[in-house]
Amino acid sequence: MADFTVGDDHFRLDGKPVRLLSGALHYFRVHEAQWDHRLSMLRAMGLNCVETYVPWNLHEPRPGRFRDVAALGRFLDAAQRAGLWAIVRPGPYICAEWENGGLPAWVTGRFGRRVRSRDAEYLGAVERWFTALLPQVVQRQISRGGPVIMVQAENEYGSFGSDQVYLQRVAGMLRERGVTVPLFTSDGPEDHMLTGGSVPGLLATANFGSGARKAFEVLRRHQPKGPLMCMEFWCGWFEHWGAEPIVQKPAQATEALREILECGASVNIYMAHGGTNFAGWAGANRSGPVQDQDFLPTVTSYDYDAPIDEYGRPTEKFRLFREVLAEYADGPLPELPPEPAGLAVAVRAELTERAPLDAVLEALGDEEAAPSGVPPTFEELGVDRGLVRYQVGVPGPRQPYELSAAGLRDRAVVYVDGVRAGVLTEENCTLDEPVAGPAEVELWVESLGRVNYGPRLGEPKGITGGVRHERQYLHGVRARALRLEAFEEPDAVAKVAFGGAEGAGATGLFRGTFEVAGVEGTGHAGLELPGWTRGFVWVNGFGLGRYWSVGAQRTLYVPGPVLREGVNEVWVLELEGAGAPYAELGPGVPVRTGTPGDVQV
Repeated sequence: MADFTVGDDHFRLDGKPVRLLSGALHYFRVHEAQWDHRLSMLRAMGLNCVETYVPWNLHEPRPGRFRDVAALGRFLDAAQRAGLWAIVRPGPYICAEWENGGLPAWVTGRFGRRVRSRDAEYLGAVERWFTALLPQVVQRQISRGGPVIMVQAENEYGSFGSDQVYLQRVAGMLRERGVTVPLFTSDGPEDHMLTGGSVPGLLATANFGSGARKAFEVLRRHQPKGPLMCMEFWCGWFEHWGAEPIVQKPAQATEALREILECGASVNIYMAHGGTNFAGWAGANRSGPVQDQDFLPTVTSYDYDAPIDEYGRPTEKFRLFREVLAEYADGPLPELPPEPAGLAVAVRAELTERAPLDAVLEALGDEEAAPSGVPPTFEELGVDRGLVRYQVGVPGPRQPYELSAAGLRDRAVVYVDGVRAGVLTEENCTLDEPVAGPAEVELWVESLGRVNYGPRLGEPKGITGGVRHERQYLHGVRARALRLEAFEEPDAVAKVAFGGAEGAGATGLFRGTFEVAGVEGTGHAGLELPGWTRGFVWVNGFGLGRYWSVGAQRTLYVPGPVLREGVNEVWVLELEGAGAPYAELGPGVPVRTGTPGDVQV
């Protein structure tokens, strides 16, 4: 049986020093049929290990309702087939630019500011989650012949809190449930983060994108002995809707990687392959020095400017990293697997059918909540991803006054007496034109992703204050939810009553088909919607994620395994205004390279 340990200076396998050359690849951001290819790409780049987070909210969407927890085990088996060790980061919080940092909405809705603390009820929920998940890890620890060599306790906790009782309890839960491999923490290389996030007896690691020597000096002040490791070497960055890209140029990233290795340290390249935030699971951030200001939703692509791009192709960064990593390999590196192919010929899906939003809500939505004095939040309605239609009456007669939605998160399309009156946001929460009474008001509110990092983690979604006419709150609010998960049910859209598609500017669920020939399982496509505004797309029932005309992302990635020979079906849920009556599918977009003016990591 193999034995992986943390020595005074090196990691050791059966007593012999080893250096971890790891790459982050999240199984939940890659179609399962493509795992083997992406993992073989890591191996060909010169890596000997893969790291993955585990999103709690994906696997326990309702209390006690677990969904495909075994996916982690299947991914770890794939890692072993590829000849890679594995590092598992099960949270319970993961950040990862993922919805709510991986915490279920029902957890943050129920426990609020008590999450990520020693609160007994919150810890009870974590224990139940770990009890369901950890057998997937325990069965695959290296001592049992599996690939798992290390497991993280919590994640970047020093960026959030300082509750040592909580951290030790999380570490204890891992041990109590059979995790015997070394445990570790990871934090930014700053004193306050390392003092807040480290646990005595657990290996502390650092996360950064450059300046390895300085970062490791700080780490050594807190951990005089033990292997040095950059657990997240940020070789790129993620993007926000409506913002400029942030990149790490290939040559600069390569020099930063070389500096880590010259320090004698191990490394985990974050991300080696980013993948995609399918099905609306992208998270969000807040701007400002401590991430508590403007709302910044994350795009669907998680390409991350990684060495292996979203489409599974090697980039210039891959080539340069491979050259550096080859210097530290035990022998010649494996050849690259065949590059995934895109569609041979571009095709067009004519979107010939449409169902209005009200019809979609009637077919797929929840039961309407009883009228309430204040608008229920998404959390109170039990909604994680999707939108809620709020309806409320303005009494009358009365003169026109401003109508606003206080505490709006995140975006609302407003109708007054059935006529569109505007779009509201958190920053601009008052209609441009005043509203007279009596009137009936509808607000279709969408969550653009829950905050995944910083002090506003877990903030509620929907209308968190109230609907006001002048200074007066309006009561008797009716709410009905349309969850994205409703579209994941087999034959769900068959329940929807479609008619002919209307012209540009309409909202609702649009449906069309396209044909392809010669599809290969490792192939792919890129889907665009010319002139469309904001919504979600599904191909053959698989949720590609959100599109939005504000950019920077214009093309949605379609995994090859989603496509099928012959007729394929597209659904488009447009929330603000349709464009041309078709979707375009092509072989894919170029690698993201950035421009000279781009912000650097």
